[in-house]
Amino acid sequence: MLKGFKDFLMRGNVVDLAVAVVIGAAFTSIVTAFTTGLIKPLINAIGGSDAAKGLGFNILSANDATFLDFGGVINAAINFVLVAGVVYFAIVLPVKHVQERRKRGEEAGPAEPTDVELLTEIRDLLRTRQNRQG
Repeated sequence: MLKGFKDFLMRGNVVDLAVAVVIGAAFTSIVTAFTTGLIKPLINAIGGSDAAKGLGFNILSANDATFLDFGGVINAAINFVLVAGVVYFAIVLPVKHVQERRKRGEEAGPAEPTDVELLTEIRDLLRTRQNRQG
């Protein structure tokens, strides 16, 4: 049972899907909290004319809605780089090493069904089809 589960996880499509889910759900909230709580205040300390707003400036000085927030953009870029780095080093790289070992023959790949298993499955499907017709 565990070998089948391991074989399922080592397929390329499953790993790609897992990477997408992890990026979207798990690490994003942690990294966002880190960058919002620690990095953004440091960027905002550089500040413009009003340090409370952060690194940026108003296009129209009388209108706060025209504030260009460079600190927020820098914060999002740092957030992305951290999330991508964690996913690459924690998921992609280890899976790549396992797949390379399988190619070299050091680790067995996913189990292929035997001829008997395939024939049994075909027989069962034919029986099911006959029972529906009869």
